[in-house]
Amino acid sequence: MWVFAIRLVSYRNFNKFNPFVRFKYVSSVAHLSSELSDSNCDEAHLIADEKNVALVDELFDLDTSKVTLHLESLSESPRVAVSYFYKLKNHGFRHSYSTYLGIVRILCCKGMVRMLSTVLEEVVELSGSDGFGFEVSEMFDELSEEFKDEKVELLIEMVDVLVKVYVNLGRFDEAIDTIFRTKRRGCMPSILTCNYLMNQLVGCGKMDMVVSLYLQLKRLGFTPNVYTYGIVIKALCRKGELEDATYVLYEMDQAQVEPDVFIYTSYIDGLCSHGTSVLGYDMLKLWRSGKVPFDVFAYLAVIRGFVSEMKLKEAENVLFDMEESGIASNADCYRALIQGYSEAGDCSKSLELHSEMCKKGIKTNSAIISYILQCLCREGFHSEAVDQFMNFKDREIFLDGVVYNIAIDALGKQGKLQEALELFEEMKSKRIVLDVVHYTTLINHFCLHGKYPKVFHFFNEMKQKGLNPDIIAFNVLAGRLSRNVLLHEVRNLLDYMRGQGLEPTTVTHNMIIEGLCKGGKVREAELFFGSLEDKGLDNYSAMVNGYCEASETSRAYELFVRLSKQGVIVNRNACLRLLSSLCTECEFDSAFTLFETVLASDEGPCKRMCGKLITSLCHARYMEEARRVFDIMIKIGLTPDVITYTKMLNGYCRVNHLHQARDLFADMKRRGIKPDIITYTVMIHGYVETDRLSGKGKNKLRKEDVLTFWRELKEMGLNPDVKSYTALMRYFCQSNNLEGALGLVEDMISTGAEPDIMTYTALLSGYFRQGDIDGAKKFYNAMVAKGIEPDTHILQKTCNVSCIITAVCSNYRTPQNNTVGEDELAELQERMTL
Repeated sequence: MWVFAIRLVSYRNFNKFNPFVRFKYVSSVAHLSSELSDSNCDEAHLIADEKNVALVDELFDLDTSKVTLHLESLSESPRVAVSYFYKLKNHGFRHSYSTYLGIVRILCCKGMVRMLSTVLEEVVELSGSDGFGFEVSEMFDELSEEFKDEKVELLIEMVDVLVKVYVNLGRFDEAIDTIFRTKRRGCMPSILTCNYLMNQLVGCGKMDMVVSLYLQLKRLGFTPNVYTYGIVIKALCRKGELEDATYVLYEMDQAQVEPDVFIYTSYIDGLCSHGTSVLGYDMLKLWRSGKVPFDVFAYLAVIRGFVSEMKLKEAENVLFDMEESGIASNADCYRALIQGYSEAGDCSKSLELHSEMCKKGIKTNSAIISYILQCLCREGFHSEAVDQFMNFKDREIFLDGVVYNIAIDALGKQGKLQEALELFEEMKSKRIVLDVVHYTTLINHFCLHGKYPKVFHFFNEMKQKGLNPDIIAFNVLAGRLSRNVLLHEVRNLLDYMRGQGLEPTTVTHNMIIEGLCKGGKVREAELFFGSLEDKGLDNYSAMVNGYCEASETSRAYELFVRLSKQGVIVNRNACLRLLSSLCTECEFDSAFTLFETVLASDEGPCKRMCGKLITSLCHARYMEEARRVFDIMIKIGLTPDVITYTKMLNGYCRVNHLHQARDLFADMKRRGIKPDIITYTVMIHGYVETDRLSGKGKNKLRKEDVLTFWRELKEMGLNPDVKSYTALMRYFCQSNNLEGALGLVEDMISTGAEPDIMTYTALLSGYFRQGDIDGAKKFYNAMVAKGIEPDTHILQKTCNVSCIITAVCSNYRTPQNNTVGEDELAELQERMTL
């Protein structure tokens, strides 16, 4: 083997920017690894090179031109050429344009893609740096000119490698430029290269660049294949440009390119990701009928779409449909459903789905469990959340740090600090990585219970573990200390923060202000607020929130007005908080002033603010004012949701304005907002109650409308609940159709709904209205036997009091005593009186 021994000439003569740097070297070849010398051709060339070098003096001057010539002599031994190239570089030789061009040419010609990629990546990274002397584009142009005729396939291969190098370095503009440089040389780049580039652009979220590249390539005569179309459709769908994606499908049809299941799935996913899951599901069923072999991913896209739109029943139906089609569900499908029901607050359904999943042999995971536990905690079932956590742990299911943190938080909210600490220690024993969030959770609860020595112990422990308490942990502690009116400790904490290199932020100051107000120390909060040198808008907002916390709404409103006169509006959350407090105290004039002030500001009111004001006004029966806010909401582009519409409808029904309710209900449906079961119950109840107050049988149209409402909710697939059944029963009872009302009871029980006291009271009133005292007596006795007492207030509202007394008096009579005494009658009169 030959060994190159290269040494530098004197440092005085060395110039790293000179392309003709001179070296002395021993005439021997570098030791090559077995990987670089396994070619017979390479071995032969080494022998030939040895003979040639032996004819030269042992030492001679080496410059760029000689290195270039030597590389050319190694063109048939690419591995030796690469070894020689890097041996020189490792000994300090600065390669120039010609030497890089030489090695790249060799690697291109020999198809050594991996080595070519390494060299080109080096050239790209050095290109443009001081002293490098040339750009990659220069090399590309020269090799393109050399390869363009008989060696065009070498050019295409070099373009493929160069594009991938640019992509790996995140330099997408240069990659695209390389594609078009190739075309300008009269050669179309490989379709594989173009597809690779577009797919990588999609993965990096550069959808606009994908679409632009696709359109430009088509103008240059590029012929896409099925994979190209799939990538472009995926990009368009992610951008939400569904019409353009549909047009690409049309282009495929015109080009007689058959879409594959990936394209169909991408299109369905696009529809479902942008609020049109119903259409996405319809397309899936249509293409499925055309024998498209969909897999679980297409159905998963639809399930996720429905979940994001909170159409959970529809999402569940897709799961059933998928399984009926012979496609097995997986953990991702159940994860989406459980996430949806958990976010909707339906803990029992989430647990039911989880149980169903496990029975099918599908393994659960920490993400799914975290949704269930978070749901239980949000709904206030902290004890149940801990029980479920222990159940999962006993089943030896892996639980990550997120799940443990939820359980620790749930224990803390129950005041079980020792158990929370034991779980924390258990995490350590299981080597689950502890982070700042876990410590912050413990700090929060120990602060809440005044365990401050333990809190500072956690801070020290974090520091020992190399975990720097973040500003959130300090803010939590500052808020808790303030709430407990520990002002001296608050000041010490602020000094400690500064000692740790953390300056208290606006959030820190705000938590202290609001904490003091929550602790009833409004004066101290005002003093702290006054001590702040640079008061910002958020600080004023915190003061407004603090006043509201301390039930000092008038002072909060005064501060708001004073600031608004200076052209300053506190933040949206503070405005919403103040509005809520004003509405609670029925200060509607002030609430309207606040609303109009915010309306005139640049930011304007939010949907929650409008909804809160509408709800309060409807509750107070100020329907004209509520409608004014409702109309403003629509005018400024805030679409009322089903809850807001339902509040308005309920308000109109309560003041017997059925015409306005009917018109608003029609407007709701015109805007594409689907009424829910509560909306229909409000309308039925409103019509029935108005009919009762206005006199029996006066408005036939109302009765027809009641039946129409019932038919519509059934057609929409809504499941009537006890309240909706009871409302319709009252309609039947007021229409003297007791048989129809009793039939509804049977229907209700068959659906699994349990009649309540309001249901039985409505039926009892039906007996009284028909004068069926015997029937009322029997029904009353049946109610009492079940432990149900009729609601006398409702009975008074729905039928004649004397009829009730007569019926109930019958229950007091016995064969021995057929009369009712004065004491019993007085008792009954008292029970029937408000």
